[in-house]
Amino acid sequence: MTRIVFAPDSFKGTIAAADAARVLAEAWASVDPGVSPVLRPMADGGEGTVAAFAAAVPGARRMPITVDGPAGHPVDTAWLLLPASDDAPDGTAVIDMASTSGIELLDELRPWDADSRGFGQAIAAALDHGVSRLVLGIGSSASTDGGTGMLRALGARFLDARGAETAPGARGLGDIVSADLSGLRPAPEVRVLTDVTNPLTGARGAAAVFGPQKGLTDPSDQQQTDAALERLARVLALDPAVPGSGAAGGVGAALIAWGGTLLPGAAEVAHLIGLADAIAAADAVVTGEGAYDGQSGDGKVPSFVASLAAASGVDAVLVAGRIAPDADLAPFTASASLTEVAGSSASALADTHRWLHEAGRRLALATRGSGPASGS
Repeated sequence: MTRIVFAPDSFKGTIAAADAARVLAEAWASVDPGVSPVLRPMADGGEGTVAAFAAAVPGARRMPITVDGPAGHPVDTAWLLLPASDDAPDGTAVIDMASTSGIELLDELRPWDADSRGFGQAIAAALDHGVSRLVLGIGSSASTDGGTGMLRALGARFLDARGAETAPGARGLGDIVSADLSGLRPAPEVRVLTDVTNPLTGARGAAAVFGPQKGLTDPSDQQQTDAALERLARVLALDPAVPGSGAAGGVGAALIAWGGTLLPGAAEVAHLIGLADAIAAADAVVTGEGAYDGQSGDGKVPSFVASLAAASGVDAVLVAGRIAPDADLAPFTASASLTEVAGSSASALADTHRWLHEAGRRLALATRGSGPASGS
């Protein structure tokens, strides 16, 4: 019996990691009914982080909550409670920014007014429950608020020169001259998952690099926000050059100030769901993401999964929505692009489940020596 681990990331905006793993496993079984599938959907701290833990950890429970979303209206979401363990006797809460303050929750960008308050409200709910540890995925954020919204939800106050509360979001950042942290809730163990190593400010900072994705397209707006983040760092007594502090529009910096530890997202998720052991006991592992390109080797899920496979002498197989010409496919024994399989990116996006299944079927044939080794 062939044992295959299915460990894809989400294909952003089209299919969640858990669904992608299931579809690929079904495709493999259509070619090899005797396959023994092991589903380990992955994430790197962004979209799908909660779902990855929910699928992989027995006894995990979703805890429903309503938070203030980045669009300015309530969002029904959930954080995840993991069972008690020796190092977290009162349980671990897994919370992702994508489902509380994420950019996918916006119908249109709100560069000045979106904030991270909902993420902080979910953290507060987990603290109210009494958990020993927080695991926080901070990818896919909607705002560049320096994490002020999150910290406000945890009891902090950000004040202007008159001692009044500043406006939320990036809009109020430039007015902050002091912070009242006397009411800030104490932090338990806080593990922050991110695939971003950017500093808070400067040419590689939150405003310059990620601001345009969130609507800060005018260079003068980026410079204004960058200067405001620089002042916020001084208020929080934080070095803005710290790697990862620019993650999630500066939420990384706020979490460092709160006492959190930033960790490579894919590696930490893999550790917590036991991925290395699952791969070591398998014959092959199938991984993937929406777009595999020249940047995918920098801490992204497929490259990390491939490194685990190489360490155990196990074949790694890649499926992606799109594979760029500059992508390094050397770590993989076979690969398939949904865009090539479907004939166009539009077709692949319109029916991702169908084309993911077909790509998986072709890869299953390829790894058995019965078909082409690519999606073309």
